[in-house]
Amino acid sequence: MSGAAHMPTVYLTHGGGPCFWMEFPPPFGPQAYAGLQGYLAGLLSSLPAAPNAIVMVSAHWERTVPTVSTAALPPMLFDYYGFPPHTYRLSYPAPGSPRLAGRVRGLLEAAGIETAEDAERGFDHGVFVPMLIIDPATRIPVVMLSLAADLDPARHLAIGAALAPLRAEQVLIIGSGSSYHNLRAIFAGGEGGSGAFDAWLVETATAIEPDARRDRLLGWRSAPNAIACHPRAEHLIPLMVAVGAAGDDPGQATFRERIGGKAYSCFSFGR
Repeated sequence: MSGAAHMPTVYLTHGGGPCFWMEFPPPFGPQAYAGLQGYLAGLLSSLPAAPNAIVMVSAHWERTVPTVSTAALPPMLFDYYGFPPHTYRLSYPAPGSPRLAGRVRGLLEAAGIETAEDAERGFDHGVFVPMLIIDPATRIPVVMLSLAADLDPARHLAIGAALAPLRAEQVLIIGSGSSYHNLRAIFAGGEGGSGAFDAWLVETATAIEPDARRDRLLGWRSAPNAIACHPRAEHLIPLMVAVGAAGDDPGQATFRERIGGKAYSCFSFGR
């Protein structure tokens, strides 16, 4: 790699809706997301170098096959509901990158993974909410990659593995989801089983060998309280892409905190 920085991969919790621009009622409170906001604000400075671009896999985009955004200037997609009017005036005018989108499709197709492209897709809140904190200057091109609608862990580990060469091209691969995501329980008191699941997730991501890490992620539903924390898998599956792209690189927990009583974590791999 001749002097270029080898990017890590990242799995982050993107918060709840437009959480950084509003206050939530108990069990949250006015500073509930301050720690997560601080983590996201420091993400770029924690990297070995500034990324040339970002490939972002959002929990809020699912298609039959992995689909890549090709718009040069993606619009906004306000895919949350019932929030204050000012949260629908947020703007994230970052560029896309048709060239990188083509590279992503090429890598996936070379690995035998069928793909599609979407020239109209806008930045959903799994992208623009964290990215407004990560890169408020909106200088870094962002290409979105959808989840495959089957939410199969093995398939998404393979998607990540196919994208691994991008790391040597100073492209940051981010899986944007949430380590806890049970909307029915999120406003209920207590920790909702999140503590045991989060401990399992941290151990899986940071403390075991890569082959065992992948095996455990394939069987994530058998983890303590897994279904209580993720009744549906879409917010966890972006982690599989980040881990697949990490290869044998070690992981570390870069954020751990309770928000509204529930345990949340973010991870990086390869630094």
